[in-house]
Amino acid sequence: MKNLSVIVSTFNKPDWLEKVLWGFDCQTYKDFELVIADDGSGIETKNLINDMRKKVSYPINHVWHEDDGFQKCKILNKAVTASKGEYIIMTDGDCIPRKDFVQVHYFNKKPGYLISGGYYMLPMNISLDITKEDILQQNCFDLKWLKNKGIPNTFKNNKLSAKGIVSKFFNLFTPTKASWNGHNSSVWKMDILNVNGFDERMQYGGEDREFGERLFNFGIKSKQLRYSAVCVHLDHERSYRTPESIAKNMVIRKEVRQNKSVWTYHGIVK
Repeated sequence: MKNLSVIVSTFNKPDWLEKVLWGFDCQTYKDFELVIADDGSGIETKNLINDMRKKVSYPINHVWHEDDGFQKCKILNKAVTASKGEYIIMTDGDCIPRKDFVQVHYFNKKPGYLISGGYYMLPMNISLDITKEDILQQNCFDLKWLKNKGIPNTFKNNKLSAKGIVSKFFNLFTPTKASWNGHNSSVWKMDILNVNGFDERMQYGGEDREFGERLFNFGIKSKQLRYSAVCVHLDHERSYRTPESIAKNMVIRKEVRQNKSVWTYHGIVK
């Protein structure tokens, strides 16, 4: 039995998901299962996963439900239930992990803590240009390669270039407050179960943060590894983002903060 599960959420982005799956095939730490939390994708995604199963070095478990709008929280709960690992890394099907991604999460895990990682957002032209070979050779994490494609010089570039003691310094002094980020976070499975997973009433807009807030209310502390646990985020539209869903989620999050809630009655256990 694998003691580590990686959960990757996806919805109808097979081209992006394929790049992500190749990213996980490059990992320096290889003893993990990958669970795809599929929020109702069509046959193209299913065919891709069946094809990739024959090509990658890790086992893939495809957890799927019917498309019923944005139901990421519901499919993540199903994926958590299906996962075999005692420690869980979560990311998205549009985030290519650097080759040390799993290793950084796994080697830094600690009882009573979650890990909050970072991402480097890529523009659409580079997202489209990245090939399997660029992933296998780690070109998409190489600043020189990215600058040749038009990436500007900004402080954010340190996410890709910082190593060793420099990355530890940036992790320690980053002004961003550690939170649960759906694209790059990890925690013990038992702690997910202790707060009953994700609140399935929530649609797009802070649903990850709400889950993290309940973990913090439960007493879980955070490790900020934005400059060590790194992925590149492929560009895409967000048609599921609506003012209504964001407003609804803000009300739920406000209640969680005011009541210091730990358990959701709309999670894994109904």
